[in-house]
Parts: sequence; structure tokens; C-alpha cells
Amino acid sequence: MEFRAVWRLPAPWRFDPSASPGPEHVRGHCSTKCVGLVAVGIAIRRIMDMKLGIPREIKNHEYRVGATPDGVRAYVRAGHSVFVERGAGLGAGFDDEAYRAAGATLVADAAETYGRAEMIVKVKEPLPSEYDLMRPGQLLFTYLHLAAVPELAEALIQKRVTAVAYETIQLPDGSLPCLTPMSAVAGRLAVQEGAKYLERPHGGRGVLLGGVPGVERGNVVIIGGGVVGTHAATMAVGLGARVIVLDVSARRLAELDDLFGSRVQTLISNEGNLARSLVQADLVIGAVLVPGAAAPRLLRREHLALMQPGSLIVDVAVDQGGCAETTRATSHDEPIYTVDGVLHYAVPNMPAAVSRTSTLALTNTTLPYALLLAERGFDAAAAARPELRPGLNVRDGQITHPAVAEALRVPRAA
Repeated sequence: MEFRAVWRLPAPWRFDPSASPGPEHVRGHCSTKCVGLVAVGIAIRRIMDMKLGIPREIKNHEYRVGATPDGVRAYVRAGHSVFVERGAGLGAGFDDEAYRAAGATLVADAAETYGRAEMIVKVKEPLPSEYDLMRPGQLLFTYLHLAAVPELAEALIQKRVTAVAYETIQLPDGSLPCLTPMSAVAGRLAVQEGAKYLERPHGGRGVLLGGVPGVERGNVVIIGGGVVGTHAATMAVGLGARVIVLDVSARRLAELDDLFGSRVQTLISNEGNLARSLVQADLVIGAVLVPGAAAPRLLRREHLALMQPGSLIVDVAVDQGGCAETTRATSHDEPIYTVDGVLHYAVPNMPAAVSRTSTLALTNTTLPYALLLAERGFDAAAAARPELRPGLNVRDGQITHPAVAEALRVPRAA
């Protein structure tokens, strides 16, 4: 696949490779002297086209999909072959016929999808039933969160898969472009779900976050002022709750002050401020992130004694192991459990609940990177877009991302 990074037709000679390149078509783009060269170029490009696979997601209540029909159309126009597992897009509102019309080949099951594809584009990490479907040299482009799934890391190492994780693609300013859209969804959804599970029939305190005239509003404490925390604060403020945001960065807190003004109380995250905030909290949202690494355990079990019975922790950091000591992953089937009188919500794929919005938001960001990887392979793509380089988590049977290697306590590739 790397050949295409070296040899491409000059811009005046490019055309849609799906068209039938008859002599008249070619002569419309260059002189007759270059017809032979163009024909050779067409043949080479077609030989080197990437075969992409879009499997159906199988995680509990995971309704998102790795590519929309519009995305498939973009891959096909770029000269690639796309194999979509039947039913892959139904949960996000895209039927099989839409994919077929976009140029995809529909395949029967995951085994055929993985078997025919050189590059797999997913949403969530492969589950154990998919491990044996992967093969050496295959390029996997998806969310991985390997720090929390060591058995998947081992499978990727054993299979010698080249694994590029959405969540560790990182721009020079430290931002995470492929994580941002889902963080925005998760932050807003954390308040929406939190408001629901604070209702008494779900075991919550029976608090309405926005209150009503003559009754105090609910208290929302957000630990972490990044993308998740900012969007959670936006939703909580919109509902009329009292909102506290804690973060270790004074600079970030100043930015949040500028954004929200007096509608949000910002505090430096330390033991004292956290403890005092928890005493009054109805809803606590864990929104901390260290790219690639396990989430720091900021909420310890003894902190639960400070909280009111029936209050709720929504741990958005569960993908990376959770920021509460008492967090364990749940599912959309059974999203909550109780420890010491405090409810916990810890669904790793929260954005799947709003699958259409989430799929569109995610693929808007991932598609340009996927096109580049399909066209050039990883090394040339990373040369063109350096933020892809930290996205590489596993290659040639070794962990390549330092934070992932540290979290898994394995050597990092040199």
C-alpha cells in the first residue's frame, strides 16, 4: 500500500477512477503522448486500491456504525472497495440499500467482512468473538481504550495487527480531534442521564436539577474541565442547576469563567475542594482524561460517605477504567448500581444511546483520516498528518504508545 505515497498522477491528469477511461475521456485530460502513462497509472492505482471493511458493532446496545453511506461513497470515489456487513447501519438509521447505492458490497457476516478487508473501520473496540477474525498486517481504525482492555491488547499483539486508536490521535495543541465529538456527546448525555436516574423510581434522591420557584436547584459537580466537562456544564446550566467544575489547570478554569461567567463556580481540584463539593452534590460527573492512560482514581470509596444517599456518580471516564474507585463498567441494559447508598452510572458506550447523532458527529471527523490511511498506508499518512502518529497503539506485535505501554506494564516498541 505504500507505493501510492510515492507515485500519483499529476493534478491535471486525475479523474474519477470509477469512470470508464476510454480514449476520448483520457484525451480530455492530457495530450495523446501521455495516454499510455495514464493507462499504466490507472492500472497501478486499481491494483493498489484498499479493501475496507465496515463490520456491524456487537457491543451491548451499540448502534453506531463506522461509516455512513456518504462515507462509503467517498471511499468508492477515491478508488477503494468497501465491504459492509449486512445490518451494520440499521441502528443509526442507514439501511443496507443506502450502502449498496453508495457503491458498497454487502457481505453476510463479520467473518466475511474481516476476511475480505485489508483495513477495518469500526466504532468500538473488537470484542473477544472478533479476535480470531483479525489477521497479520490488517489495519484497524477504531476506538481502542487499551489501558482498560489488556486482553484486547494481547490479541492485537499476537495477531500483529496495525491498530490506530481514535482516542489517541493528538494535535500539537494537545487536542484529540477524533475523541472530541464523542466527548461532546457524552458530556451532554451525562447530565441528561443523570437527571433521569436522580428520579425516585430509579432509586435517586428525587431531585429536579432545575428546581422550581421556591425550591432550591440541584447541585452538579463536574470533575474535569475538558471537552466532556465543558459540554456537561453547558447542559447542566441550561437545565438551571447549580454547577461546580473542578480542574487542576488554573488556565482552563479561567477559560471556563470567561465562557460561563457567574453561572458556573470553578475550583482548583484538590482534596479539600473536592470533599466540600461532594457534600452538596446531587450529581457528580467524572470527566477526567489522560490520553491513552488509565484514568486517575480521584474519587475514593471513603468519599461516598460524604455524599447524600441517592445521589449519583456518572463516570464518563469508565472507558479508561473510571475515575472513581468504586466504578465498574455497566451496560445500557443495566446502567446503574449502588455502593454505600450512592448510585453509579458507568456505561462505556454512552453515545450509542443517541446513535444517529453520534455516528454523524464521529464520522465527520474520522473520514478524512480513514481516507488518508486507505490511500497511503500508515507511515505516509502520518508524514502528511503528524497527529496520526500518536494514534498508533500497536504495530508488528508491539505496543507503540507510551501511555498505553505504561498502563499495561509492557515494554514499548523502540
